[in-house]
Amino acid sequence: MKDKFYITTPIYYPSGKWHIGTCYTTIICDALARYKRMQGYDVFYLTGTDEHGQKIQKVAAAANTDVKTYIDSVVGELKRLWELLDISYDKFIRTTDEEHEKAVQKIFKKLYDKGDIYKSEYEGWYCTPCEAFWTKTQLVDGKCPDCGRAVDLTKEESYFFRLSKYQQRIEKLIAEDKEFLQPTTRQNEMLNNFIRPGLQDLCVSRTSFDWGVKVPFDPKHVVYVWIDALVNYITALGYAGEDETLFRKYWPADVHMMGKEIIRFHSIIWPAILMALDLPLPKKVYGHGWLMFNNDKMSKSKGNIVDPFILCDRYGVDALRYYMLREVPFGQDGNFTNEIFLKLHNSDLANDLGNLVSRVTAMVTQYFDGVIPEAGEETEIDAQLKAMAQEMYPSVTASMDKMYVPDALETIFKVIQRANKYIDECTPWILAKSDEGRERLKSVMYNLCETIRMSAVILQPFLTKTPAKIFAKLGIEEGALTSFESLKKFGADISGLKVDKGEQLFQRIDIDKELKIMDSILEEQKKLARKENEKAENTVDIKEITIDDFAKIALKIGTVLECKKVEKADKLLCSKIDLGEDEPRTIVSGIAKYYTPEEMIGKQVVVVTNLKPVKLRGIESQGMVLCASDEDGNLALISPIKSMKSGCEVG
Repeated sequence: MKDKFYITTPIYYPSGKWHIGTCYTTIICDALARYKRMQGYDVFYLTGTDEHGQKIQKVAAAANTDVKTYIDSVVGELKRLWELLDISYDKFIRTTDEEHEKAVQKIFKKLYDKGDIYKSEYEGWYCTPCEAFWTKTQLVDGKCPDCGRAVDLTKEESYFFRLSKYQQRIEKLIAEDKEFLQPTTRQNEMLNNFIRPGLQDLCVSRTSFDWGVKVPFDPKHVVYVWIDALVNYITALGYAGEDETLFRKYWPADVHMMGKEIIRFHSIIWPAILMALDLPLPKKVYGHGWLMFNNDKMSKSKGNIVDPFILCDRYGVDALRYYMLREVPFGQDGNFTNEIFLKLHNSDLANDLGNLVSRVTAMVTQYFDGVIPEAGEETEIDAQLKAMAQEMYPSVTASMDKMYVPDALETIFKVIQRANKYIDECTPWILAKSDEGRERLKSVMYNLCETIRMSAVILQPFLTKTPAKIFAKLGIEEGALTSFESLKKFGADISGLKVDKGEQLFQRIDIDKELKIMDSILEEQKKLARKENEKAENTVDIKEITIDDFAKIALKIGTVLECKKVEKADKLLCSKIDLGEDEPRTIVSGIAKYYTPEEMIGKQVVVVTNLKPVKLRGIESQGMVLCASDEDGNLALISPIKSMKSGCEVG
């Protein structure tokens, strides 16, 4: 019977554009899952999306679409990204799945019946983007301690989970089980910042929005994220469903992998819920660092996100996977820059790996008509290369068991670099000139081909496209020679196989040229972000009003008599508008990008006349001119279809 291995990413919240920071956790978990599969483990790899909550409801409303339609489009894009990146998940769970929602209701009811959930009233500070409640003392400068954004004072009837009941058990878990929470720096952070100061009971339902799983015995409440999202790790396996076979087989999870910003939820709240359900705890929770861009956190609002679709289209999937797995120090914050990405592509993939395969297949073609020769007597230099290649599998496995993925790739590429050096030391071009040298050359070519084969085999969990290309170049079909079992001893039966030099695995990149292209793409993203931010700033929540509310707004037709630009203000025009009153009104409008002062004179416009006057650039504005705008940034004044007398009421 195979050993099982259950690994999960967090489920992603579909509220924005996907970027390479989103990909990081998933690619890491994919490499670990693929490695375990090739070792013979029975692997279950779970990922998915967290689709309920107030934030997503607001985002969908801002996009003028119903929530499910909006989510379906964003989730579809995520699935296309995972397909592009060759993510080998076994299940993609959505919290809007019917089976999940039913299981959530059963779990909530079970906890309620046990007395671990009770009804009370919540009053505290709520961060909508993070979907987190905070006490006043936890705020930093009055803002969310996680994201730094504004919080709202919220008061509503809620159900609570008795998190405080599990204080001692959680503290004991984190303090004594050194393998449960990794890396070790997270342990002290959780103990000192959250657990030892005292765990507070947790709000687990909301009434201020309705996009969520209804509490089965109190449907005006929806189940909040802590139970709805966190329990996906067991509902995906069928827990509290009609068939719990997968749950009995794979639970507890071997690894929960996530970014450090949500480690508190997974190392404190999630274990407490499992304790309340009398279920085993996951074996390991791992909180890795963030992937930064130019030492700044990636953000759609900043426009500094790196689009994985663009990178894969220009440089290939394996180039992106390699950067993520090799360059980022696992457990710590990593930094992505276009320059480092391109340099790593050239040095490791094009120069070391690509050049090695190209040189060796070319020499086998030139010296042995493309047929891999048999090895002859072994020299000391051969033994050194063989020893490194043979030690590669146990060394890489030791790193992967500790989830030191960059170390694993470093080991592999040391072997590849040693093989390149071996060519220079053995000088095949000189050996080919004599009969005695050609006998020696057979061993050199065999050793190089075998080293390349072994490197390609062990690279399969990391690079999903390149190994198959290497096997094709060596004339190797998928099977025994591409399995991990074949890595245990140097000397596979590859002599007699026909090589095919073919095209280069990786083309060298003109870094200066590509940097200019990537910088221009980034600038376009920043422009788009600024445009969207401006749109968001000018957008207000639309609420229903009564006819009495509308009657309070005084709208009149006005005629522009004079107009000029406001000094030191690119967007503002100052107009004198006749509204049929004793004196024309002075009104300042932000329309200078769309209308010149000359165009404005004589125009009839609709004016809100009972706004409280405000000062703009030192000018008192006595009303507001109405305009319409579209998604493309176009703007037009609201005017009557035919000329009307100044001062006519609109309504």
